[in-house]
Amino acid sequence: MTTTPATPGVRPARPEFSSGPCAKRPGWTPENLSDAVLGRSHRGKPGKAALKRAIDQTREILEVPADYLIGIVPGSDTGAVEMALWSLLGPKPVQLLAFESFGKDWVTDVTKQLKLPDVEVLDAPYGRLPDLTKVRPDVDLVFTWNGTTSGVRVPNGDFIAADRTGLTICDATSAAFAQKLDWAKLDVVTYSWQKALGGEAAHGVLILSPRAVERLESHTPAWPMPKLFRMTKGGKINAEIFEGATINTPSMLCVQDYLDALAWSKDVGGLKGLNARADANFAALAAWVEKTPWVDFLAVEPATRSNTSVCLKVVDPAIAALPADAQADFAKKLASLLEKEKAAYDIGGYRDAPAGLRIWCGCTIETADVEALTPWLDWAFATVSAELASA
Repeated sequence: MTTTPATPGVRPARPEFSSGPCAKRPGWTPENLSDAVLGRSHRGKPGKAALKRAIDQTREILEVPADYLIGIVPGSDTGAVEMALWSLLGPKPVQLLAFESFGKDWVTDVTKQLKLPDVEVLDAPYGRLPDLTKVRPDVDLVFTWNGTTSGVRVPNGDFIAADRTGLTICDATSAAFAQKLDWAKLDVVTYSWQKALGGEAAHGVLILSPRAVERLESHTPAWPMPKLFRMTKGGKINAEIFEGATINTPSMLCVQDYLDALAWSKDVGGLKGLNARADANFAALAAWVEKTPWVDFLAVEPATRSNTSVCLKVVDPAIAALPADAQADFAKKLASLLEKEKAAYDIGGYRDAPAGLRIWCGCTIETADVEALTPWLDWAFATVSAELASA
């Protein structure tokens, strides 16, 4: 006869562990948005001033070099990445690193939509990085810094040559504000604040180095460019985009929410403080994984494990011996039970990733909530395992 395990006594104060949109910053309330420029044109003085503040404070908190341009663009991180791909690629061969779902999406864009002729895909299965020694300095490189759907990140920018002749286009949406980006090695950086700082969805941030600007002004794509992707006028960079004049209409409520998150970021110590918060959250979860026999990281190498989108797999022998669809069903039941108990929301693995759990540990999460979550993970595993044994 199987016994039902005792329910843990303490729930996380904030059970929002989704990997996007992510948890709001601690202490957030709708009243924080009372200064939003609403019912006014975003092109009027108050609207443009708010957008410019968002750009300036992004530079300060993310420690973006002074000669890099920062723009707020439509379409979340995906829109920002695609603006870069469609606008910049073509003059050189391309390499793409594909080790999770979104990296594979950029492969599809480059090979099937843009149909560039000289493309090399360096791929790896979920849980591993491609062979970074194969990255060439004479190509344009497209890659994710942190694989949101695999929990795997590049450990640093050392694999990128300082004297490269190609551009690097980096999707950093689940790395920004939690990991130290090597700006000297990056020509295009993109992210969405709905992941990085728990902001609201639909807006992306696009950051361009002087080398990227030079490419924009010297290269005319061979394909038609949608209006939303156009960053030049008369062969010159449209500087207004990077001073608060967005290409299309932004939500000023979302912009105010981002400004609120940036102000909180400054209060907790800027980039250093934000990184430390994510590292502490990951450390709390890693300590539990280390002592828990039924679970392990999807990322094989410790140096490549994400401190934000932490992906876990069930390695208990009885579950690992099940067919793939049964393993997936088991993981779904874990996530559903935790949501039902209001202990954790939205922690199922990404739909294209191996079956398992994905727990956001970024800077807006409190370490105490991660620590409160782990007994619930054990409880859910024991409960669903008991149900399976008695079926």
